[in-house]
Amino acid sequence: MHRTAVVGTALATATAAALVAGCRAGEATVDGRGQDGPRALASTSAPARETPRPHRTFTHKPTAKPKATPKAKAVVHPPRAATPAAPRRTAPRVAPPVVPFGTSGDRVRELQARLRALGLFQRNPTGYFGTITQASVSAYQRGHGLTATGSVDQRTWTSLRSATRTPTRDELYPPTTLPLAKPDPRCKTGRVLCISKSSRTLAWMVNGRVVSAMDVRFGSEYTPTREGLFQVNFKSRDHVSTIYDTPMPYAMFFSGGQAVHYSADFAARGYSGASHGCVNVRDKKKIAALFDQVKAGDKVVVYK
Repeated sequence: MHRTAVVGTALATATAAALVAGCRAGEATVDGRGQDGPRALASTSAPARETPRPHRTFTHKPTAKPKATPKAKAVVHPPRAATPAAPRRTAPRVAPPVVPFGTSGDRVRELQARLRALGLFQRNPTGYFGTITQASVSAYQRGHGLTATGSVDQRTWTSLRSATRTPTRDELYPPTTLPLAKPDPRCKTGRVLCISKSSRTLAWMVNGRVVSAMDVRFGSEYTPTREGLFQVNFKSRDHVSTIYDTPMPYAMFFSGGQAVHYSADFAARGYSGASHGCVNVRDKKKIAALFDQVKAGDKVVVYK
């Protein structure tokens, strides 16, 4: 009995050792975990081999490329016909003037005298080519089929000379700027200072004949020059006004304090000024010569 127990114990020990050895030899690792149990006990003679699971191959299906949007076809326009360039307009050449604007001299006097002979220049020649003369030239050009520029080119000058006669010296160098007015009937007899407000001229007349003439100006609206028939009361060569304290050379008094005399202001400013009622003369040489001829008692006629 004791022997049997020993044998049984040895057998149990050997079995346990085999079990331990079989567990270590046949241990399989699946997914990193140990596996034991009845299946391991059944295969003690040879280690259990786990049939490897087939490797799953993942085939990458290429991602389908998005279909490219077809490019819009470029619209090709036919080339535009080139617009013909507008022809360059060049200003017509202006012929150089024979008598330039703004100049003075004998040729200007001749121009003005010829225009006056045709009734296109309403004053006596002054020798200065200003806006009034320019307007007269334009009027002539319009009436003779010429371009109305107001400039005296060679064509205009030739046409004007052929349409008029050569002016006389008296026509070129008249005594007054404006033509003398028709004399008042009271001026046609005796010795008279015949003074016209409309033409702004004074004519020294003896028995109906003009001896000399000159430009004059008159008083303003507030100090008008009196009109009518008068006579020279007295003369004063170097007179000075006691009212205005201004010089009145070659004064010839005819109505109270009103007189015919030389005016330096008139000579400097022309018709932009006015007198205090006197008859101003701007040409000193002419008034000096007249002063020597006029006598006290000679008539003075002032009219419109």
